[in-house]
Amino acid sequence: MRLHVGCAMWTHASWQGRFLPGPLPPGERLRAYATWCNAVEGNTTFYATPTRATVESWAAQTGPDFRFVIKLPKPITHEHRLTGTDDQLRAFLEAMEPLGPRTHALWVQLPGSFGPADLGALAAFLRSLPRNHRYAVEVRHRAFFEEERAERLLERVLATVDAEWVPFDTTALFADRPASDAERDAWTKKPRVPRRSRALTGHPIVRYLGRDATDRTVEGWRPWLDTVCDWLREGRSPTVFIHTPDNADALTLARRFHDEVRARLPELELLPDPMPNEPLTLF
Repeated sequence: MRLHVGCAMWTHASWQGRFLPGPLPPGERLRAYATWCNAVEGNTTFYATPTRATVESWAAQTGPDFRFVIKLPKPITHEHRLTGTDDQLRAFLEAMEPLGPRTHALWVQLPGSFGPADLGALAAFLRSLPRNHRYAVEVRHRAFFEEERAERLLERVLATVDAEWVPFDTTALFADRPASDAERDAWTKKPRVPRRSRALTGHPIVRYLGRDATDRTVEGWRPWLDTVCDWLREGRSPTVFIHTPDNADALTLARRFHDEVRARLPELELLPDPMPNEPLTLF
C-alpha cells in the first residue's frame, strides 16, 4: 500500500536552509527534495521541452519508485489545442525517455476555453498517443463540472485509453476572501471549479491548493483524507500534490498529509527520511 505525495516543484528559495541544505547546485536539488517527497509535478516542461541531458540528470537524482507527473508543453495543449503537433510531441516523448518508470503519467492540462465541443480533438489526440505511458487530463471548463452530459462524455473519452481525470481542488482558496498577497495573486490565476473526487483508474492524481495559513490548508484537505483512504483500501495507488499560494511550507505539508493518511492506515509505506538541512559532521 503506497501513497505518493509531492509539490508543484522540487526547488523553492524559501526551502533552502529551512528544510533542504542550502545553497545546493541545480544538479543536487531534486536529490534533496526526493528525500522529503516521493513525487513531483513536472510543471517546467509546460514552458519548454528540456534537453535529454537535463532529463538524464533528473533520473540520476531519483530512485525508480519516484514519480514524475509530467505536463505536456504549452504549444501542444494551449496553442495548437492538440492538433497538428506530431513533431513537437515526438520530440517531447524522446526527451522524457531517460525517466523510464519514473514517469508516472503524462499530464494533459487543457485551457479553460477547451470545452465539450472540443472533445473530438481530445479523443483523437489520446488515441494517437503511444500506449507505453499512462495519461492524465486536467480540464478547467466549468461545463465539465456542472453539466452531467458533458461530464459523462469526457469520462467516456478518457475511458477509451484508460486515462485519469486530474482534479485541481481550489475550493479552500476560494472559501473566503484572500488574506495575503500570494492568495490575492492566486485568486486572479487559479480556476474556480467544484471539487471532484471520482477516480476513473487505479492511479488517481489529485492537485490540492490550500491557503498560506497552515491550519486553513489542513482544514481544507479533510475531505481528501477520507477519499484517499478509500482509494487505498480499494487497491488504488493515488498521488496527491499539495500546493499553497506561496508554497513556502508545501514541502512539510505534503509529508503531513501522508502522515495523516498513515495515522488511519498504519500499513501504508513510510516516506524516506528527510535529508538534514545542515551538512553532517563528525562531532
